[in-house]
Amino acid sequence: MRFDVITLFPELFAPFLVSGVTRRAYEAGLVEVRLWNPRDFAEGNYRRVDDRPFGGGPGMVMMTEPLTRCLENVRAERAASGAAVVPTVLFSPVGQVLNHASVERWSASSGAVLICGRYEGLDQRFIETYVDRQISLGDFVLSGGEIAAMALLDAVARLQPGVLNDEGSHQMDSFNPALDGLLDCPHYTRPEVWRGQPVPKTLLSGNHAHIERWRREQRLALSQQQRPELVQQARVAGHLSASDEAFLADLIENPEKDS
Repeated sequence: MRFDVITLFPELFAPFLVSGVTRRAYEAGLVEVRLWNPRDFAEGNYRRVDDRPFGGGPGMVMMTEPLTRCLENVRAERAASGAAVVPTVLFSPVGQVLNHASVERWSASSGAVLICGRYEGLDQRFIETYVDRQISLGDFVLSGGEIAAMALLDAVARLQPGVLNDEGSHQMDSFNPALDGLLDCPHYTRPEVWRGQPVPKTLLSGNHAHIERWRREQRLALSQQQRPELVQQARVAGHLSASDEAFLADLIENPEKDS
């Protein structure tokens, strides 16, 4: 799997690629990341990559030519190395919001060319000519696409075999199908009592059936309170049992009840 990242700030990725548990994916070559700076393909003494927008207005717009030459070199190098043909992706507010299902699809793919926009964005003609997909992290605006690219790379890398210490730990993540798409439950560790706050007794009982039911109910409660649409999606998909529905009905009727 190979991701080619087109960015004006490749130095931002240096610590990201050598830190944390996901560095194993990059060190082992499970996820290959190559960085490309469009300024290296710009002309003139100043290597200009942006200009004022036609029609006026604030900010600057990334120019088509440096981006095009950069992308053409990326594609040529990929072809020469035998890398797979992959989509060109732009991180943009107009894109589809990244979620767990799409991350799983990317984690099983051959990678992509990721374009990190800056300023007011890219010349629309470049987008219409070269961009295959657009991705958003949510309804807010970042100063550039680098953080969004790192988010995708991190989410994909942690799903690769051997990256996490516990192979099955990511299956217990929020939104995972193994949890029926619900939020994960709260977690606790030592000490058993911290500043007068004890760990829930059920988790100390040693009764695995009771523990699993407690965790299920916590996931249901948290999802109902914070992301009720996730509960509805699980219901529509037929993932809620009779005991789940009874718990939710009681929770809605008695919202202050300690679950």
